[in-house]
Amino acid sequence: MTPRSEKSAEAVVAPRFFLEQRAEREGASNVLSMRSVTHQMPATAGREKACQGEALSSCSSDETGLPRQVPEDAGQGLLERAFARENMLRAWKRVRANKGAAGIDGLDIAQTAEHLRWAWPDIRQQLLASRYYPQPVRRVAIPKPDGSERELGIPTVTDRLIQQALLQVLQPLIDPTFSEHSYGFRPGRRAHDAVLAAQSFAQQGYHTVVDVDLSRFFDRVNHDILIDRLRKRIQDNRVIHLVRAYLNAGIMEGGVVIYRHEGTPQGGPLSPLLANILLDEVDRTLERRGHHFARYADDCNVYVRSQKAGERVMALLRRCYSKLRLTINESKSAVTSVFGRKFLGYALWEAKGGDVRRGISAKALGAFKQRIRQLTRRNGGRSISQVVAYLRRYLLGWQGYFKLSQTPRIWRSLDGWIRRRLRALHLKQWRRGKTIYRELMRLGATPRVAQSVAALSRRWWHNSLSGVHHVLTVAYFDRLGVPRLS
Repeated sequence: MTPRSEKSAEAVVAPRFFLEQRAEREGASNVLSMRSVTHQMPATAGREKACQGEALSSCSSDETGLPRQVPEDAGQGLLERAFARENMLRAWKRVRANKGAAGIDGLDIAQTAEHLRWAWPDIRQQLLASRYYPQPVRRVAIPKPDGSERELGIPTVTDRLIQQALLQVLQPLIDPTFSEHSYGFRPGRRAHDAVLAAQSFAQQGYHTVVDVDLSRFFDRVNHDILIDRLRKRIQDNRVIHLVRAYLNAGIMEGGVVIYRHEGTPQGGPLSPLLANILLDEVDRTLERRGHHFARYADDCNVYVRSQKAGERVMALLRRCYSKLRLTINESKSAVTSVFGRKFLGYALWEAKGGDVRRGISAKALGAFKQRIRQLTRRNGGRSISQVVAYLRRYLLGWQGYFKLSQTPRIWRSLDGWIRRRLRALHLKQWRRGKTIYRELMRLGATPRVAQSVAALSRRWWHNSLSGVHHVLTVAYFDRLGVPRLS
């Protein structure tokens, strides 16, 4: 049999998500038909226009986006609202749009849809009765540029669906209570907003920054402290029980389940919201003392006017984080000048007249160049069209994130460097002098230029800066589809 597509699988499984609701509606004193309930739902998301993803063209795959508001007079508890038909459909669409790998059960998106056709009614009943126990997450290690690894926990698609449905109900209730200085993993907010806030503080004369980075934050979140902070915001014990179950699910590594009393593995839709709940306490402490700061996830920068004031703020933050049993990474944290200090990939610098400008940090530039070298290496055995396709995808995303940079000369120099690497790749693929001569003549080169380049056929990098740039021009690479950064 030909396997069904994901879209057709959704069409089959979506109605089956909600078969069990009929029994509940039949036993209710005030019965509402499905048509009337659907009619009460708003037609569009409450904050759709404000939702923007970083370097993304749309917010359809943003798992922290706000859902449409559920009427307050629906007479349902939080879990009933989370697993109602409309909310489950939105959650399924978001999980499917985000794609992602399978969990420890090995079921991908389409396979999970087929599985839920018959399994969802029992799962939903277990969830409402607080008898559902999530499966452990699958550990994945992502290498970082500095040689270390970032640990991710990949839940099963079913658990990602449940978390997303719960998130869509909790987020509208909890997010408005967060500090205005918190920008990470919140609908309508992104890293660009935090960078602009940092620039604003520096422009006002706060030229000393208390840069705090937490050591392995997501791996060291204390479950008891987190649940205590969650109880202060959510009164539904069944929600607390379900969140606790996800925290205690454990991690599968090498076929062995590791249970821990701390950590909320990155990879699940609920983890960012839970992180903000825990760290909001520190935000409120800084606000009460009148500090200027910007926080994105576990990266927090506080802007002060002097080194001495910065030392006092650093001592305050150490006390605040120790109460939450979190540890500051001393090697990455410092009280220093705001100029040249990296924050979310950007660095601030002071132009003539005291104007504070935004630039790309040296570390981000180094990582960018290293990635370009990998994509344009001359021994990959790929056609130029394949190289351009990979390069285009990376450049557009990188350009979208660093578009706030106010350093046009750097953009122009990067453009020229990338095109030079592509010229060298062209020459390497043509290899022999006769082939180089023939191809350059075909592209419109003069005999003198084609002959001079072909005479040094093995010196690809040297030739990439010679007369060949009159043939492999900027317009030529535009036709190939190479984006310009400048």
